[in-house]
Amino acid sequence: MSKKHVAVVMGGYSDEYKVSLKSGQLIYDSLDRDLYHVYKVVILKEEWYFLDENENENKRSINKGDFSVTLDNNEVLKFDACFNIIHGTPGENGILQAYWDAIGQKYTGCDFYQSALTFNKKDTLAVLSKYGIPSAKSVYLRKGENINVEEIINELGLPVFVKPNQSGSSLGISKVKERSELIAATEIAFKEDDEILIESFLDGMEVSVGVIDFKGETIVLGITEIVPTNEFFDYEAKYEGASEEITPARIDAETTKRVEEIAKRAYNSLGMSGFSRSEFILMDGIPYMLEMNTNPGFSPASILPQQAKIYGISIKDLCGNEVEKALQKRN
Repeated sequence: MSKKHVAVVMGGYSDEYKVSLKSGQLIYDSLDRDLYHVYKVVILKEEWYFLDENENENKRSINKGDFSVTLDNNEVLKFDACFNIIHGTPGENGILQAYWDAIGQKYTGCDFYQSALTFNKKDTLAVLSKYGIPSAKSVYLRKGENINVEEIINELGLPVFVKPNQSGSSLGISKVKERSELIAATEIAFKEDDEILIESFLDGMEVSVGVIDFKGETIVLGITEIVPTNEFFDYEAKYEGASEEITPARIDAETTKRVEEIAKRAYNSLGMSGFSRSEFILMDGIPYMLEMNTNPGFSPASILPQQAKIYGISIKDLCGNEVEKALQKRN
């Protein structure tokens, strides 16, 4: 059986590209070389380029017409599958997936619709509410709309969270305790997106739940308790070590079962595939959903690889399972 050509596609157009490069390196290192020829493809705003197995300095441009690359001997290399590990745009919001669908390129993870939907926090929570999955009360605003501070606070109380509707990695999020801080917080969020959410504060434990489809079954990899040293799980807490992450979370068996059931229901209700990490606040034993990430961080320090290790699935098997599913997709 000939080895398949697999491109680990990393980078992206947002500030998360640095995290994506680390995630991509772990996947690149972990894929089974007995089964696959593995390459790196880096997608940045200014260029899309290929690196061969020797990691030489000679970057080669990706042909965007069919996502191929021309090698030294003028041979054209096309990939049997792309392992998408771009966080944020264009790999987590459906843009790259739609492009790959259009040219017939197989790829890992969920389809373009699920990517676009889950990247939009408001729409995700609206859809999941139909499946009995609770979330915080919220007010949705578009850039340029009038902001009635009194009305918002009367409806949601204080404190509130102000966040971009479509942004990853907790960028642009503020916790507002005083009404005088609200307008400034909306301005910070609007720098990341033209749509924002203002959410009521849920006073409880934050948990991060990894869910994947592995060998034909939807499984919860783990429930991780987030104990931020900052006031909430912001960018610094996620990527710069300003949080304690405890797996498994310190919750009783009944609550564990409830979180697992709701996390699986959210995954299956949305028709998900591939890696996912959902964030919940547990309040009085009830999990309230904050968001779902369809391309969560996958560097060695990230939550999902830690959960897989504790669950007993190796990174090699976890990544190999994704590639095999991609190869079986119909074009």
